[in-house]
Amino acid sequence: MRVASVHRYPVKSMLGETVRELLVDDEGAWGDRRLAVIDEATGRVASAKQARLWRELLKCSAIVEGGRVRISLPDGTSVAADDDGVDDLLSQLLERPVRLVDRRPRGAEVERADPEQVLQFGVEAHVDAPLLELAQATPGDSFVDFAPLHAITTATLEHIGAEAERYRPNLVITTPPGHPAYSENEWTGRTLTVGNLRLSGLGPTPRCVVPTLEHGPLGRAPHALRTPATENRVDAHPFGTLPCAGAYLAVMGEGAIHAGAPVSLTA
Repeated sequence: MRVASVHRYPVKSMLGETVRELLVDDEGAWGDRRLAVIDEATGRVASAKQARLWRELLKCSAIVEGGRVRISLPDGTSVAADDDGVDDLLSQLLERPVRLVDRRPRGAEVERADPEQVLQFGVEAHVDAPLLELAQATPGDSFVDFAPLHAITTATLEHIGAEAERYRPNLVITTPPGHPAYSENEWTGRTLTVGNLRLSGLGPTPRCVVPTLEHGPLGRAPHALRTPATENRVDAHPFGTLPCAGAYLAVMGEGAIHAGAPVSLTA
């Protein structure tokens, strides 16, 4: 196995960027999900997991440029994340008062709309939306869903027939011919050595409605959830038995992950 590509997403639920390397430590990847949009009405973090409210975020993109995060909006407007007018621009786009923040509030939560209800009733439907506390397995201030890093294999992506960006991984790992889909289920409690860096498998990644939504120029893709929902419902501790694709990873030490680095798996 090898690292096919490495990715970071400077603003939560916006499109991110493919980079040559990721600098990582126990808080995750530098520049990854270090900013998020906060709903002024509820104080919750805006996430496309609640597609009814926040799916427009997936039509925005964010990159790190010269040490600053730059956001591109669907109409072509480009704005630095620390510009004075960024909150107004995002509020206009999302049709709700919001603000962009760079530090995760204590107990920060997102609404995780029931993904299968969204597929059944549509993105505008009011469906069950339990609250999910962010970054429960990640120290620091980032806005990751749970763990410092997320990886998925090419075997899983090819089997599902979906683009990697729909699942928002940090690492896409190339697997050899014949490698089984969903092998990430077996990484829990095991060590992945990526180059000279060791990562620890924390568990399969539960999938929400996000992979099914429009991502910039990519259209809707209901199969990106329906396929793992049919084939790979597994224990995604601590979330319960859910459709999964990919794996959550903790970082053991600090270092850099490069595209092309060899990947090995040990007990």
